[in-house]
Amino acid sequence: RDEKMLKLLRMWLKADRLIQRSSERKLEGIGRAQLEAQRFSQIDPADGRALGRSLLVRHLDVGSNNAEEAELVALSSPYYDIARFGIDFTPSPRHADVLAVTGPVTRQLKIAMERAYEAVPKPCLVVAIGDGACYGAPYPASYACLGPVDQFLPVDVYIPGDPPSPNEILSGFLACKRLLRENRD
Repeated sequence: RDEKMLKLLRMWLKADRLIQRSSERKLEGIGRAQLEAQRFSQIDPADGRALGRSLLVRHLDVGSNNAEEAELVALSSPYYDIARFGIDFTPSPRHADVLAVTGPVTRQLKIAMERAYEAVPKPCLVVAIGDGACYGAPYPASYACLGPVDQFLPVDVYIPGDPPSPNEILSGFLACKRLLRENRD
C-alpha cells in the first residue's frame, strides 16, 4: 500500500499539481480585485449612494410554510453575505427600516402584524415575500387565512415565488434601499 502511495505522490509531483506557487495565488488575487473594482465602477452613482446606507429588516412570519424563512437564512450565509450590502436583520421593529412579511395573514397573527407595523418608525417599507404574502396562496379561501398582506398593510415591494430564491429576495432588499434613498433626498 505504501508503494502505491509513493507512486501516486511521484506522479503528482511530476505533474506539478500538488503545489500552487504563491506568485500564482497573488496574481489570481489581483485579478479578482480588478474584476471587483470594475464591477463597482459600473454602479450608477445614485445606487452607490443607496448602498452606502444601512438597512435593518424586521422579519414577520404571519403564517408561512417556512420555505421563505429558509431562503432568508441562506442570505446570511457566506455565499450571499447580505451584510456586505449593509443589510441586516433586527429583532425589534423599533429599529427597522423594512418590515419583511412572509406567509398569508392568519387570524391569529393579524393583530401582531399590525402592532409591529405601528411600532416601526416611519418612513417604513413593507415587503411581501413569497406567494402566500403576495397572493394569499395556497390557502386563499381557508377559514384560518385572511388573505395577502396588502389587504391589511400598504406593501411597497412584492417578491413572488414559492419560495423566491435568495437572489430575488436580495434584489428586493436592494430595491428597498433605493426607495428609501429616494424618499430621503
